[in-house]
Amino acid sequence: MSSFAVERRLRRLALVTPALAFLPTPAFAHASDRGHVLLLPTGYYVAGGAFAVAVSFLVLALLPPDALDRFWRRRLALLTFGDGPRTIISLLSFAGFAILVAAGLFGSRDPLSNPLPLVIWTLLWVGLALLQGLLGDLWSWLNPWYGPWRLAIRLIGRRGDKTLQSRLPAWLGCWPAVILFFAFAWFELIDPAPDDPARLAWAAGLYWLLSFAGMLVFGYPDWSRRGEFLTIFFAMVGRFAPLERKKDERSNKGWLSLCWPGAKLLDAAPLQASGIAFLLLALSSVSFDGLSRTFFWLGWFGINPLEFPGRTAVMGIGSFGLVLTFVLLAAAFMAAVGLGQRLAGGKHSFTQAAGLLVWSIVPIALAYHFAHYLTVLLVDGQYALAALSDPFALGWNLFGTADMEIEAGVVAGAGSAWWLWNLQAGVIIAGHMLAVLVAHGLAWRLHPVPARAALSQLPLTVLMIAYTVFGLWLLATPTAG
Repeated sequence: MSSFAVERRLRRLALVTPALAFLPTPAFAHASDRGHVLLLPTGYYVAGGAFAVAVSFLVLALLPPDALDRFWRRRLALLTFGDGPRTIISLLSFAGFAILVAAGLFGSRDPLSNPLPLVIWTLLWVGLALLQGLLGDLWSWLNPWYGPWRLAIRLIGRRGDKTLQSRLPAWLGCWPAVILFFAFAWFELIDPAPDDPARLAWAAGLYWLLSFAGMLVFGYPDWSRRGEFLTIFFAMVGRFAPLERKKDERSNKGWLSLCWPGAKLLDAAPLQASGIAFLLLALSSVSFDGLSRTFFWLGWFGINPLEFPGRTAVMGIGSFGLVLTFVLLAAAFMAAVGLGQRLAGGKHSFTQAAGLLVWSIVPIALAYHFAHYLTVLLVDGQYALAALSDPFALGWNLFGTADMEIEAGVVAGAGSAWWLWNLQAGVIIAGHMLAVLVAHGLAWRLHPVPARAALSQLPLTVLMIAYTVFGLWLLATPTAG
């Protein structure tokens, strides 16, 4: 067993020991382990969640479409803004990214003391994804490519991307981003040491260079929409946010307005096959992350969950499981859409229906992201604040947080188990109910007759009920490793 695995077990034991519940306790840098065994009556929660999703479908089927359409289209103007600071903010983000990569290469080897793993796996992949779902597309300003790209095109004499947008073939869709996203998910979930600072620094640095080269060759707008998976993922998640940002290309001015959560999804264009695959991969990868450490999954392959052999020993079954989860979810989604189209009829093709209805996956994916990584954010977020004050382990205290006490007790103990479970379960149930609401709004674009729209959503609603049960079971079932 590797030293990382041994260290992780010791930390997890410290986390669940009541006597140490409120002492500063380390946690594995991006793992989603639970520090308690759930003893609540989960059967009632599962039944209640399934019932809530089913009732939401019945209520929506009875409501007049005009009333819901007026509900979705309400906007409250907030403020206007310019796009000038975007380049400066992106350049600052790039500078911060370069410092983090340097810290990964030359700083502490401890993934809980080095800021690079904590920022990427906790603040970026968890924290920023949740902020995107609440506040909108912050990533378009924070990403570390836009500013350097603007400088580069000025230095080489380009004024824009008008002559470059057609260089990426249309038939390619966003398959480059799907492949890169799968590689990212594999590295996070299957690779033996995704938290090793030096290993992660090389991976992050090479990915930045690859994406920057793609932007120079094909243009920033085209590559960021079809090749850079973080931008695509965050943009998709940002469509759920109750804040809407629109821009006038002529004046380069924008305005911000308030809308209902999920309202922007109803105006989305149907996705191509590659876009459908991307969204389904986003949901299936998080689902497999939870499934891969359950007693059920490990027992299926004859592994004693109480003697977890380490990530290296399960790379094969992990890779198989990651692909299998995606294939099963994609097959179930396609079957639900196909059956719904057959029941309702209509002039739209299956591809157009699937490309439109897949947007209803966004609330579910965001809910799973929150529920699955909540404990990570609460504990490892504290480690990130401490590590950022001393990125190179030289005794610095840049932000006054280097010596802060880590309160791991926030996710340990019976009281924490109660509020964590209720919050996670509530978010998953609410996410599925919002998904049903969004799916109905999208279905009316395919089937203007309300009865046909409701009929077309019946199989998809059944799938969402089943996924609600699956998600709550993942939260409640014992895990290992």
